[in-house]
Amino acid sequence: MRQKLFSFSTLAVVLTLCSLQFGVAAENAPTKTKDDRVVKDGATVSFDYTLKDADGKLIESSKGKQPLKYVHGQRRMIPGLEKALTGMKVGDQKNVTVKPEEAYGPVNNAAFQEVPKEKIPANGLKVGAVLVAKSPEGQAIPMRVYEIKEKTVVMDMNHPMAGKTLVFDVKVVDIQSPAAPEAAPAKPAVPAAPAAPAKPAEPAKK
Repeated sequence: MRQKLFSFSTLAVVLTLCSLQFGVAAENAPTKTKDDRVVKDGATVSFDYTLKDADGKLIESSKGKQPLKYVHGQRRMIPGLEKALTGMKVGDQKNVTVKPEEAYGPVNNAAFQEVPKEKIPANGLKVGAVLVAKSPEGQAIPMRVYEIKEKTVVMDMNHPMAGKTLVFDVKVVDIQSPAAPEAAPAKPAVPAAPAAPAKPAEPAKK
């Protein structure tokens, strides 16, 4: 009977030690920190993308290249895509369809201009050729040969993707939170005004 009690008490001790060891292991186990960074104004966002037209034809992709990086909210991304990326987290994926109005705009008929044929270089006299002109301010303006006539050439200065519905497959791969504004330097302490000199004691009257 004593042997049985001894065995039971020994088992209880072993169980207690095991539970203590388990508790210590649980405390030492690394905790997975939650990544709560989201795409918002001021954040530097890196994402992979595949761009197709409305018919599913591939236009371009970042596969095998560096992710596209930009600062959210600075209007350097087409509005429809930037709006869709807002609130996404690292690892999130999304399929986004962007209409021309929120992409590169509709085709502008005023952007078609006829120029004399002799002003076009010989190697540029083919439909689809892209030439670069300069504005009076020196800004480079890409132009595409739209039509070749007998004496003139019709140039199209619209963006190549103007008027197109764009379909993006995107995946956010990194988000760098906006840098915290630097604290204003502390104002130097104002030195205390010097104390007034003590008045000399008046001589005692006799």
